Amino acid sequence: MKTKLFTLLIASAFISFTACQKDSSPIDNDSVNLADDDAVTNVVFDDIFSTVDNATLMMEDVLGKGDAKGGEYVMADSCPTVTVSSTSPEVWPKTITIDYGTGCTGYYGSTRAGKIIITVTARRNVLNATRTVTFDNYYFNGIKVEGTKEVKNLGPNEAQHVVFSVKLTNGKLTLPDGKTIERNVDHQREWIAGWLTRNIWDDECLITGTATGKTINGVAYTNTILTALHWKRVCEFFVSGVIKIEREGAEPVELDYGTGECDAVATIKKGDATKEITLRHKHRLMQP
Repeated sequence: MKTKLFTLLIASAFISFTACQKDSSPIDNDSVNLADDDAVTNVVFDDIFSTVDNATLMMEDVLGKGDAKGGEYVMADSCPTVTVSSTSPEVWPKTITIDYGTGCTGYYGSTRAGKIIITVTARRNVLNATRTVTFDNYYFNGIKVEGTKEVKNLGPNEAQHVVFSVKLTNGKLTLPDGKTIERNVDHQREWIAGWLTRNIWDDECLITGTATGKTINGVAYTNTILTALHWKRVCEFFVSGVIKIEREGAEPVELDYGTGECDAVATIKKGDATKEITLRHKHRLMQP
């Protein structure tokens, strides 16, 4: 159980950018930073979705094995500790708490501290089952994460792929220097592969929808996913998809994650100009 816990609790991470040499023409730093803020925020909250989904699978695995004593169940290793309020199949809702304590380092050298708390109304494959996610003094690489995230099973679409709505309200990242990035999300997540298997590493989703918020500089923005973001659990970053980022008084910027390769390359587009960038795991203001 302890080994499996770490396999399931996947950590994605923060992104920042360094420019490569394949620029068609210069793009101003404000536009690069805007895309940087958007990608960082998008990825950290997507990482939380993955962590929540994996913790839910852990709980359901316990239920499926008939280990239902009706009380609190703790799955622990050195870090994190995952607590389920009840493993009785008849008791809903349940509360899952992922507790990283004062901090521990996981995938990609990222350090987490504090708690992610999940209230679950039913098994994840049940129509309208809802998972509500909140945070208790939760930090990622020294950045405080706040907000309320709701993940709801909408059932299968015409392609018979299960679809989830993912809504983030009052999302906020606070950097150590006090600067903040704000985010509200209204997304849908279509599970196109791996839903019916027990191997989490074959999971793939397509993400569509919109988001709004404010950058580190307090600039309001709206982003729209023009081409669905393709998420593969085995890859560190989105493998394809295009996001259009709009702000008042400036030309829109597009962030293009590529054509499907499992790599760390993306492209910023503004008008006729493009800049190829390398995705990394820390925000630009927190690089050594």
